[in-house]
Amino acid sequence: MNRAARNARLSILSNSVLIAMKLFVGFLSGSVSIISEAIHSLMDLAAAIMAFFSIRIAQAPADADHPYGHEKVENVSGVLEAGLIIVAAGLIIWESVKKLITHEAVHNLELGVAVMLASGIVNIVVSRRLYKVAQEESSVALEADALHLKTDVYSSLGVAGGLLVIVIIDRLFHAAWVYYLDPLVAMSIAFVILREAWNMLVKAFGPLVDASISQEELALIEETVRARAGIGMHSVRTRRAGGKKHIDFHLTLPPDMSVLDSHALCDSIEGEIEARLTHTSVLIHVEPATQIDQATDNPGRIR
Repeated sequence: MNRAARNARLSILSNSVLIAMKLFVGFLSGSVSIISEAIHSLMDLAAAIMAFFSIRIAQAPADADHPYGHEKVENVSGVLEAGLIIVAAGLIIWESVKKLITHEAVHNLELGVAVMLASGIVNIVVSRRLYKVAQEESSVALEADALHLKTDVYSSLGVAGGLLVIVIIDRLFHAAWVYYLDPLVAMSIAFVILREAWNMLVKAFGPLVDASISQEELALIEETVRARAGIGMHSVRTRRAGGKKHIDFHLTLPPDMSVLDSHALCDSIEGEIEARLTHTSVLIHVEPATQIDQATDNPGRIR
């Protein structure tokens, strides 16, 4: 089991514990914001399980049916996880509206404040660890899982703050209207979650339609080729698949360069690109330079 998968398993464990705590206190207090947080954590658990299995599948080597590997499984997982977050936000809004209509009182909110604070602290620790490993391993699925927990931190602390305000106002003024704050806090958290889900969906979906790598990364490739005199490049194609970047382009070389020297030059360029852009696969097609190519003042151009 690799490092990313081990950390995805940590997320599964932490979410399971938090769900049990939130459901118990939510039903005990009757607070829709706490129950909504339990629903949110349930979606996080489902996402963590998906991330765990997608990472393990993505690490499988290429085979006859998948000659380019299985990395895009991580992107599929990221899209599904974003969908789960959207569903969770919809459930929270639905329950909040029902609570506003029925205007039910809530109880034992002090315990709810404690549970939400504990949830926020746990998720801060776990999400930071997952995000760090996701960046180091270029794991889209693990990064999506870390984002789930990050939104849970905001929502948990937001609910804790809202419940604390309700407790203080209720103790000091015994105002009946204060219980409207519970569903209103839950709804505000739901909209924050929706925004995060949209960002995740955009990031995970792009590689499924073979979106190009960033302009900064393309510039780095051009810079690597331009550093070598007398050659040029064109027909550059790039795409992402999970945490892997695939790059291919045509390299124009002097017509009199030997096959052995051409091969050595390509190996050198591929090695440098792969060193500067981690988790990258480079494929170069060699062709002889034309007279126009040889006369240009910018031999490393992309055209």
